[in-house]
Amino acid sequence: MLGAAAAVLSLSSSRILSSCILYKPSYSFILSRTLAPCAPRFSIRSMADSAFRKVQIQRDDTCTDQAFDAYVVGKEDAPGIVVLQEWWGVDFEIKNHAVKISQLGSGFKALIPDLYRGKVGLDVAEAQHLMDGLDWQGAVKDIRASVNWLKANGSKKAGVTGFCMGGALSIASSVLVPEVDAVVAFYGVPSSELADPAQAKAPVQAHFGELDNFVGFADVTAAKALEEKLKASGTPYEVHIYPGNAHAFMNRSPDGIKRRKDMGMADEDEAAVQLAWSRFESWMARFLSS
Repeated sequence: MLGAAAAVLSLSSSRILSSCILYKPSYSFILSRTLAPCAPRFSIRSMADSAFRKVQIQRDDTCTDQAFDAYVVGKEDAPGIVVLQEWWGVDFEIKNHAVKISQLGSGFKALIPDLYRGKVGLDVAEAQHLMDGLDWQGAVKDIRASVNWLKANGSKKAGVTGFCMGGALSIASSVLVPEVDAVVAFYGVPSSELADPAQAKAPVQAHFGELDNFVGFADVTAAKALEEKLKASGTPYEVHIYPGNAHAFMNRSPDGIKRRKDMGMADEDEAAVQLAWSRFESWMARFLSS
């Protein structure tokens, strides 16, 4: 998920009327006036599309009988990693990340669950609308079903990773999904209504940009608060802050770089990206090896 350089996060309280009611912690981003009223639209494409196998996963849900599409890449018997989307949806960038993950080290089996059920935001307004409408508790159920699918289909262990919105959900999964074996989150912290990282049960590694301006969600203050909560959890954890980097610094595809620049995030730090991937690989290999 991308926002303008002066974006501000506003968390509003939510009431859960029953376990089946839509849950929305209401992450609302106010875009800086420096951003054009209508951000440019992008064609959604990926050179890696042909690498994926599409599967349908049934969610074990006492409230509703839901199935969702997911996209899988990597060796069948490799450790599994659920890869969670930014606010845009399952677009070119999250697919690029999944392919990258499948090729790290001796290889992982990456699975992208379609949390938006086929919808993709092509500009900021669409992405904001899609995220505002997300059933966050339902997304956690999708994650749990995805982890269990990986374990039932060749992966002895399975982790979760995600970016921005997906990063927040990744950390939530360490609290709410007991089957998760390891988590790596990029620039996102869940709302207190969704999950308390102090209750994390799976090892968590988290990455943040020093210049991230998503206040309370992905800025340095949020990163340090997360670190204190993870310390209290008693689980293994690492929190890394990358100097000179803003939000979504891992997005390095040509389209992703253009989108970042058009939204006021022109920094390019390939060394930071490679360091983050190296840390990611070490963490997942450590906790997902048989």
